[in-house]
Order: sequence, then C-alpha cells, then structure tokens
Amino acid sequence: MACSAGSGQTGHVSEPWVLHVDLDQFIAAVEVLRRPELAGKPVIVGGRGDPTERAVVSTASYEARAYGVGSGMPLRIAARKVPDAVILPVDHEAYLEASEKVMAVLRSQPGSTVQVLGWDEAFVGVETTDPEACARQIQQAVLAETRLHCSIGIGDTLVRAKVATGFGKPAGIFRLTEGNWLDVMGGRPTIELWGIGAKVSQRLAKLGIKTVEALAAADPGDLVPEFGPKMGPWYAQLGRGDGARVVDDTPWVARGHSRETTFQRDLTDAAEIDDAVRELAARVLEDVAAEGRPVIGLTLKVRYAPFSTTTYGRKIPATSDPGEVLARTFDLLAKIEPGRPIRLLGLRAEMTMPEDSRKGHTPTRSGW
Repeated sequence: MACSAGSGQTGHVSEPWVLHVDLDQFIAAVEVLRRPELAGKPVIVGGRGDPTERAVVSTASYEARAYGVGSGMPLRIAARKVPDAVILPVDHEAYLEASEKVMAVLRSQPGSTVQVLGWDEAFVGVETTDPEACARQIQQAVLAETRLHCSIGIGDTLVRAKVATGFGKPAGIFRLTEGNWLDVMGGRPTIELWGIGAKVSQRLAKLGIKTVEALAAADPGDLVPEFGPKMGPWYAQLGRGDGARVVDDTPWVARGHSRETTFQRDLTDAAEIDDAVRELAARVLEDVAAEGRPVIGLTLKVRYAPFSTTTYGRKIPATSDPGEVLARTFDLLAKIEPGRPIRLLGLRAEMTMPEDSRKGHTPTRSGW
C-alpha cells in the first residue's frame, strides 16, 4: 500500500509526509450529488436560498465562481452576477453527513494519522517513499466511497502542505517543501500565506514587507514591535513555510462557541435589540452547557447598516452561571453606538480549556 509505512522500493526509505486533503467545492458538490441535473451549472448555496433576503454565499460551484462569485459575498449581489444561477438553501446536516464519510475514508488508510480542520479539509500524516502515489490512492478512495473529488497538497510541514493544495485545485496534487518553497512562493504577496489576511498583510506592507520572500528574510525581532513577542516571530516563520511537521490527531476541543443572526430589517428599537441579544445568548449558553466548561470571555459582534462591523470583547471571571454570562453580555451591549441601525448581531463565549486538549493553534483566515 502506498500510504503504509515501510521501505517500499529497494534502496528507498520511507519518510514522514504531511498531506492536506481539501474537498473541491464541497458544499456545491454535495448538492450536485443530490441533484445530478445541476452538474455543470452555476450553483450558489447560501442562507435560505432566497436572494431577496439578507444572507451571504456559503459556497459556489466553479461555474459560478467564473463570474466572480465567492464565499461571504451578499447573496443578492451573487444573484446579479449570475442571473441564471441555481440558488439553494444551506443544509448543514447533509454536509456534516458527507464530511463524516470522507473523514472515515481518510482514517481507514493504512498507517495514516488524521487531523480534521473542518467539514471539507484535513491533514493526513503518512510515512511513505512516494507521497504522490499515496495522495492518488487517497483521492481514489474518497471518490469511490463518497463520489466527491479532492485536491491534495504534499508538504514537509503543515503550512507547506496547506499552501500546496491551492496549486493542485481542482482534483490535483502539488508538492511544496523547503527545497522549492521560495521558488514557488517567494514572489507572491504575503496575503497568499495561510494565516495572513488583508489586515496583517497591510501592516506588513507598511514595514516594507510585501512578498513571501521578504517575510522569510525578515528578522523575527523586527516584527515584535508591530505584532508582539508571539505573533511577530510566528509571521516570520510562516514566511519560511516552517512550523509543525507532525499531524496531531488529538480530538479538537472548541475554545468557544458563537452564534450570529442577520436581520431581514435593521434593528433600531432598544427593546428589539435587547430581545435579540437575549435570544443569541440563550443559544450560545445551550452550546456551552453541552461542553461543561465555564465561560471566561465574551465577544459581541455588531454589524451596523449598511455594512460596518465592530466587535466588543472582555475577559470575565470563570463562571457557569447563565445569569452572570447574560449580565456580562449586556455590559458589552451598552457599548454599542446609540441610534445606529443594526444589521447583524453575534455573540461568542470563550471557555476554559481542558488539560489534555491539543496544544498550540491552527492558523486560519476564518472566525472572529
């Protein structure tokens, strides 16, 4: 088996590799499996499938992406860009079921260690003489069991494997290692690195660091004044593609739970806003109660009309008392700007972490 440990070909010794498996246009692909007549058509999934409502695109098929539709785009704008698109409502249960089948296939591969990143992606640690052959074997197994295609990045670190996947899409394989990292990534803007978004790339540019090569060459100490003693050196490490080399299959424990609601009409009345926050808090507290860990921090997300987002956060003494959490949430609510119409409200509760939880963090561009 290509993915199992062993010496393999004569004279070749197995080496540890990180494979990043990323399902292609996952949500759209699941919908097409359920409705084969949609194959080859522009498909957009978001909200309740109604572009006249306030909602954003969860995903779009490649055919829709060709018109400039992307995740996070308001659904009404996406509908304007592709008038003949098929727009479908989000079906979380269907995507979770498909995801679980894929992860089961990955775990069934001989000698593999699987670290799940989300519905549609995971790291797979293997020892092999031929990582490309191993990747092809995984692609074939996933397709055979789930009828879903995936792209696979091969790397000697988690970061390089994750970045490599983008060069393999769709349904391809690409390898990034220390040897070719700068040849492939050096001239690219820093925003193309996993873990660096628009704001951080802009802050780097102010320091004269605009490319991956420049970030890789930066003295980590020079980044500390701008980003702090932890994040400064970490961004320099990202520029080199360095970092963890071992896939960790310790079950992921959520640091927090969040919920948010986009309102179909702006909220302006104080009583309505209070009620909306109470409802959000009740949903978050229900999620937190299932974890059995006390809350130690809260963040209130407010999107003012037309589209300006602010967050208000604070640490709180550890508590499992719903009344105390609600009271501290209303302390944050008092910080909102009076009189400004509110388009969206969100609440995140951060919890204490168990001793045996996975250490460190995984850089992503999502979340708030």
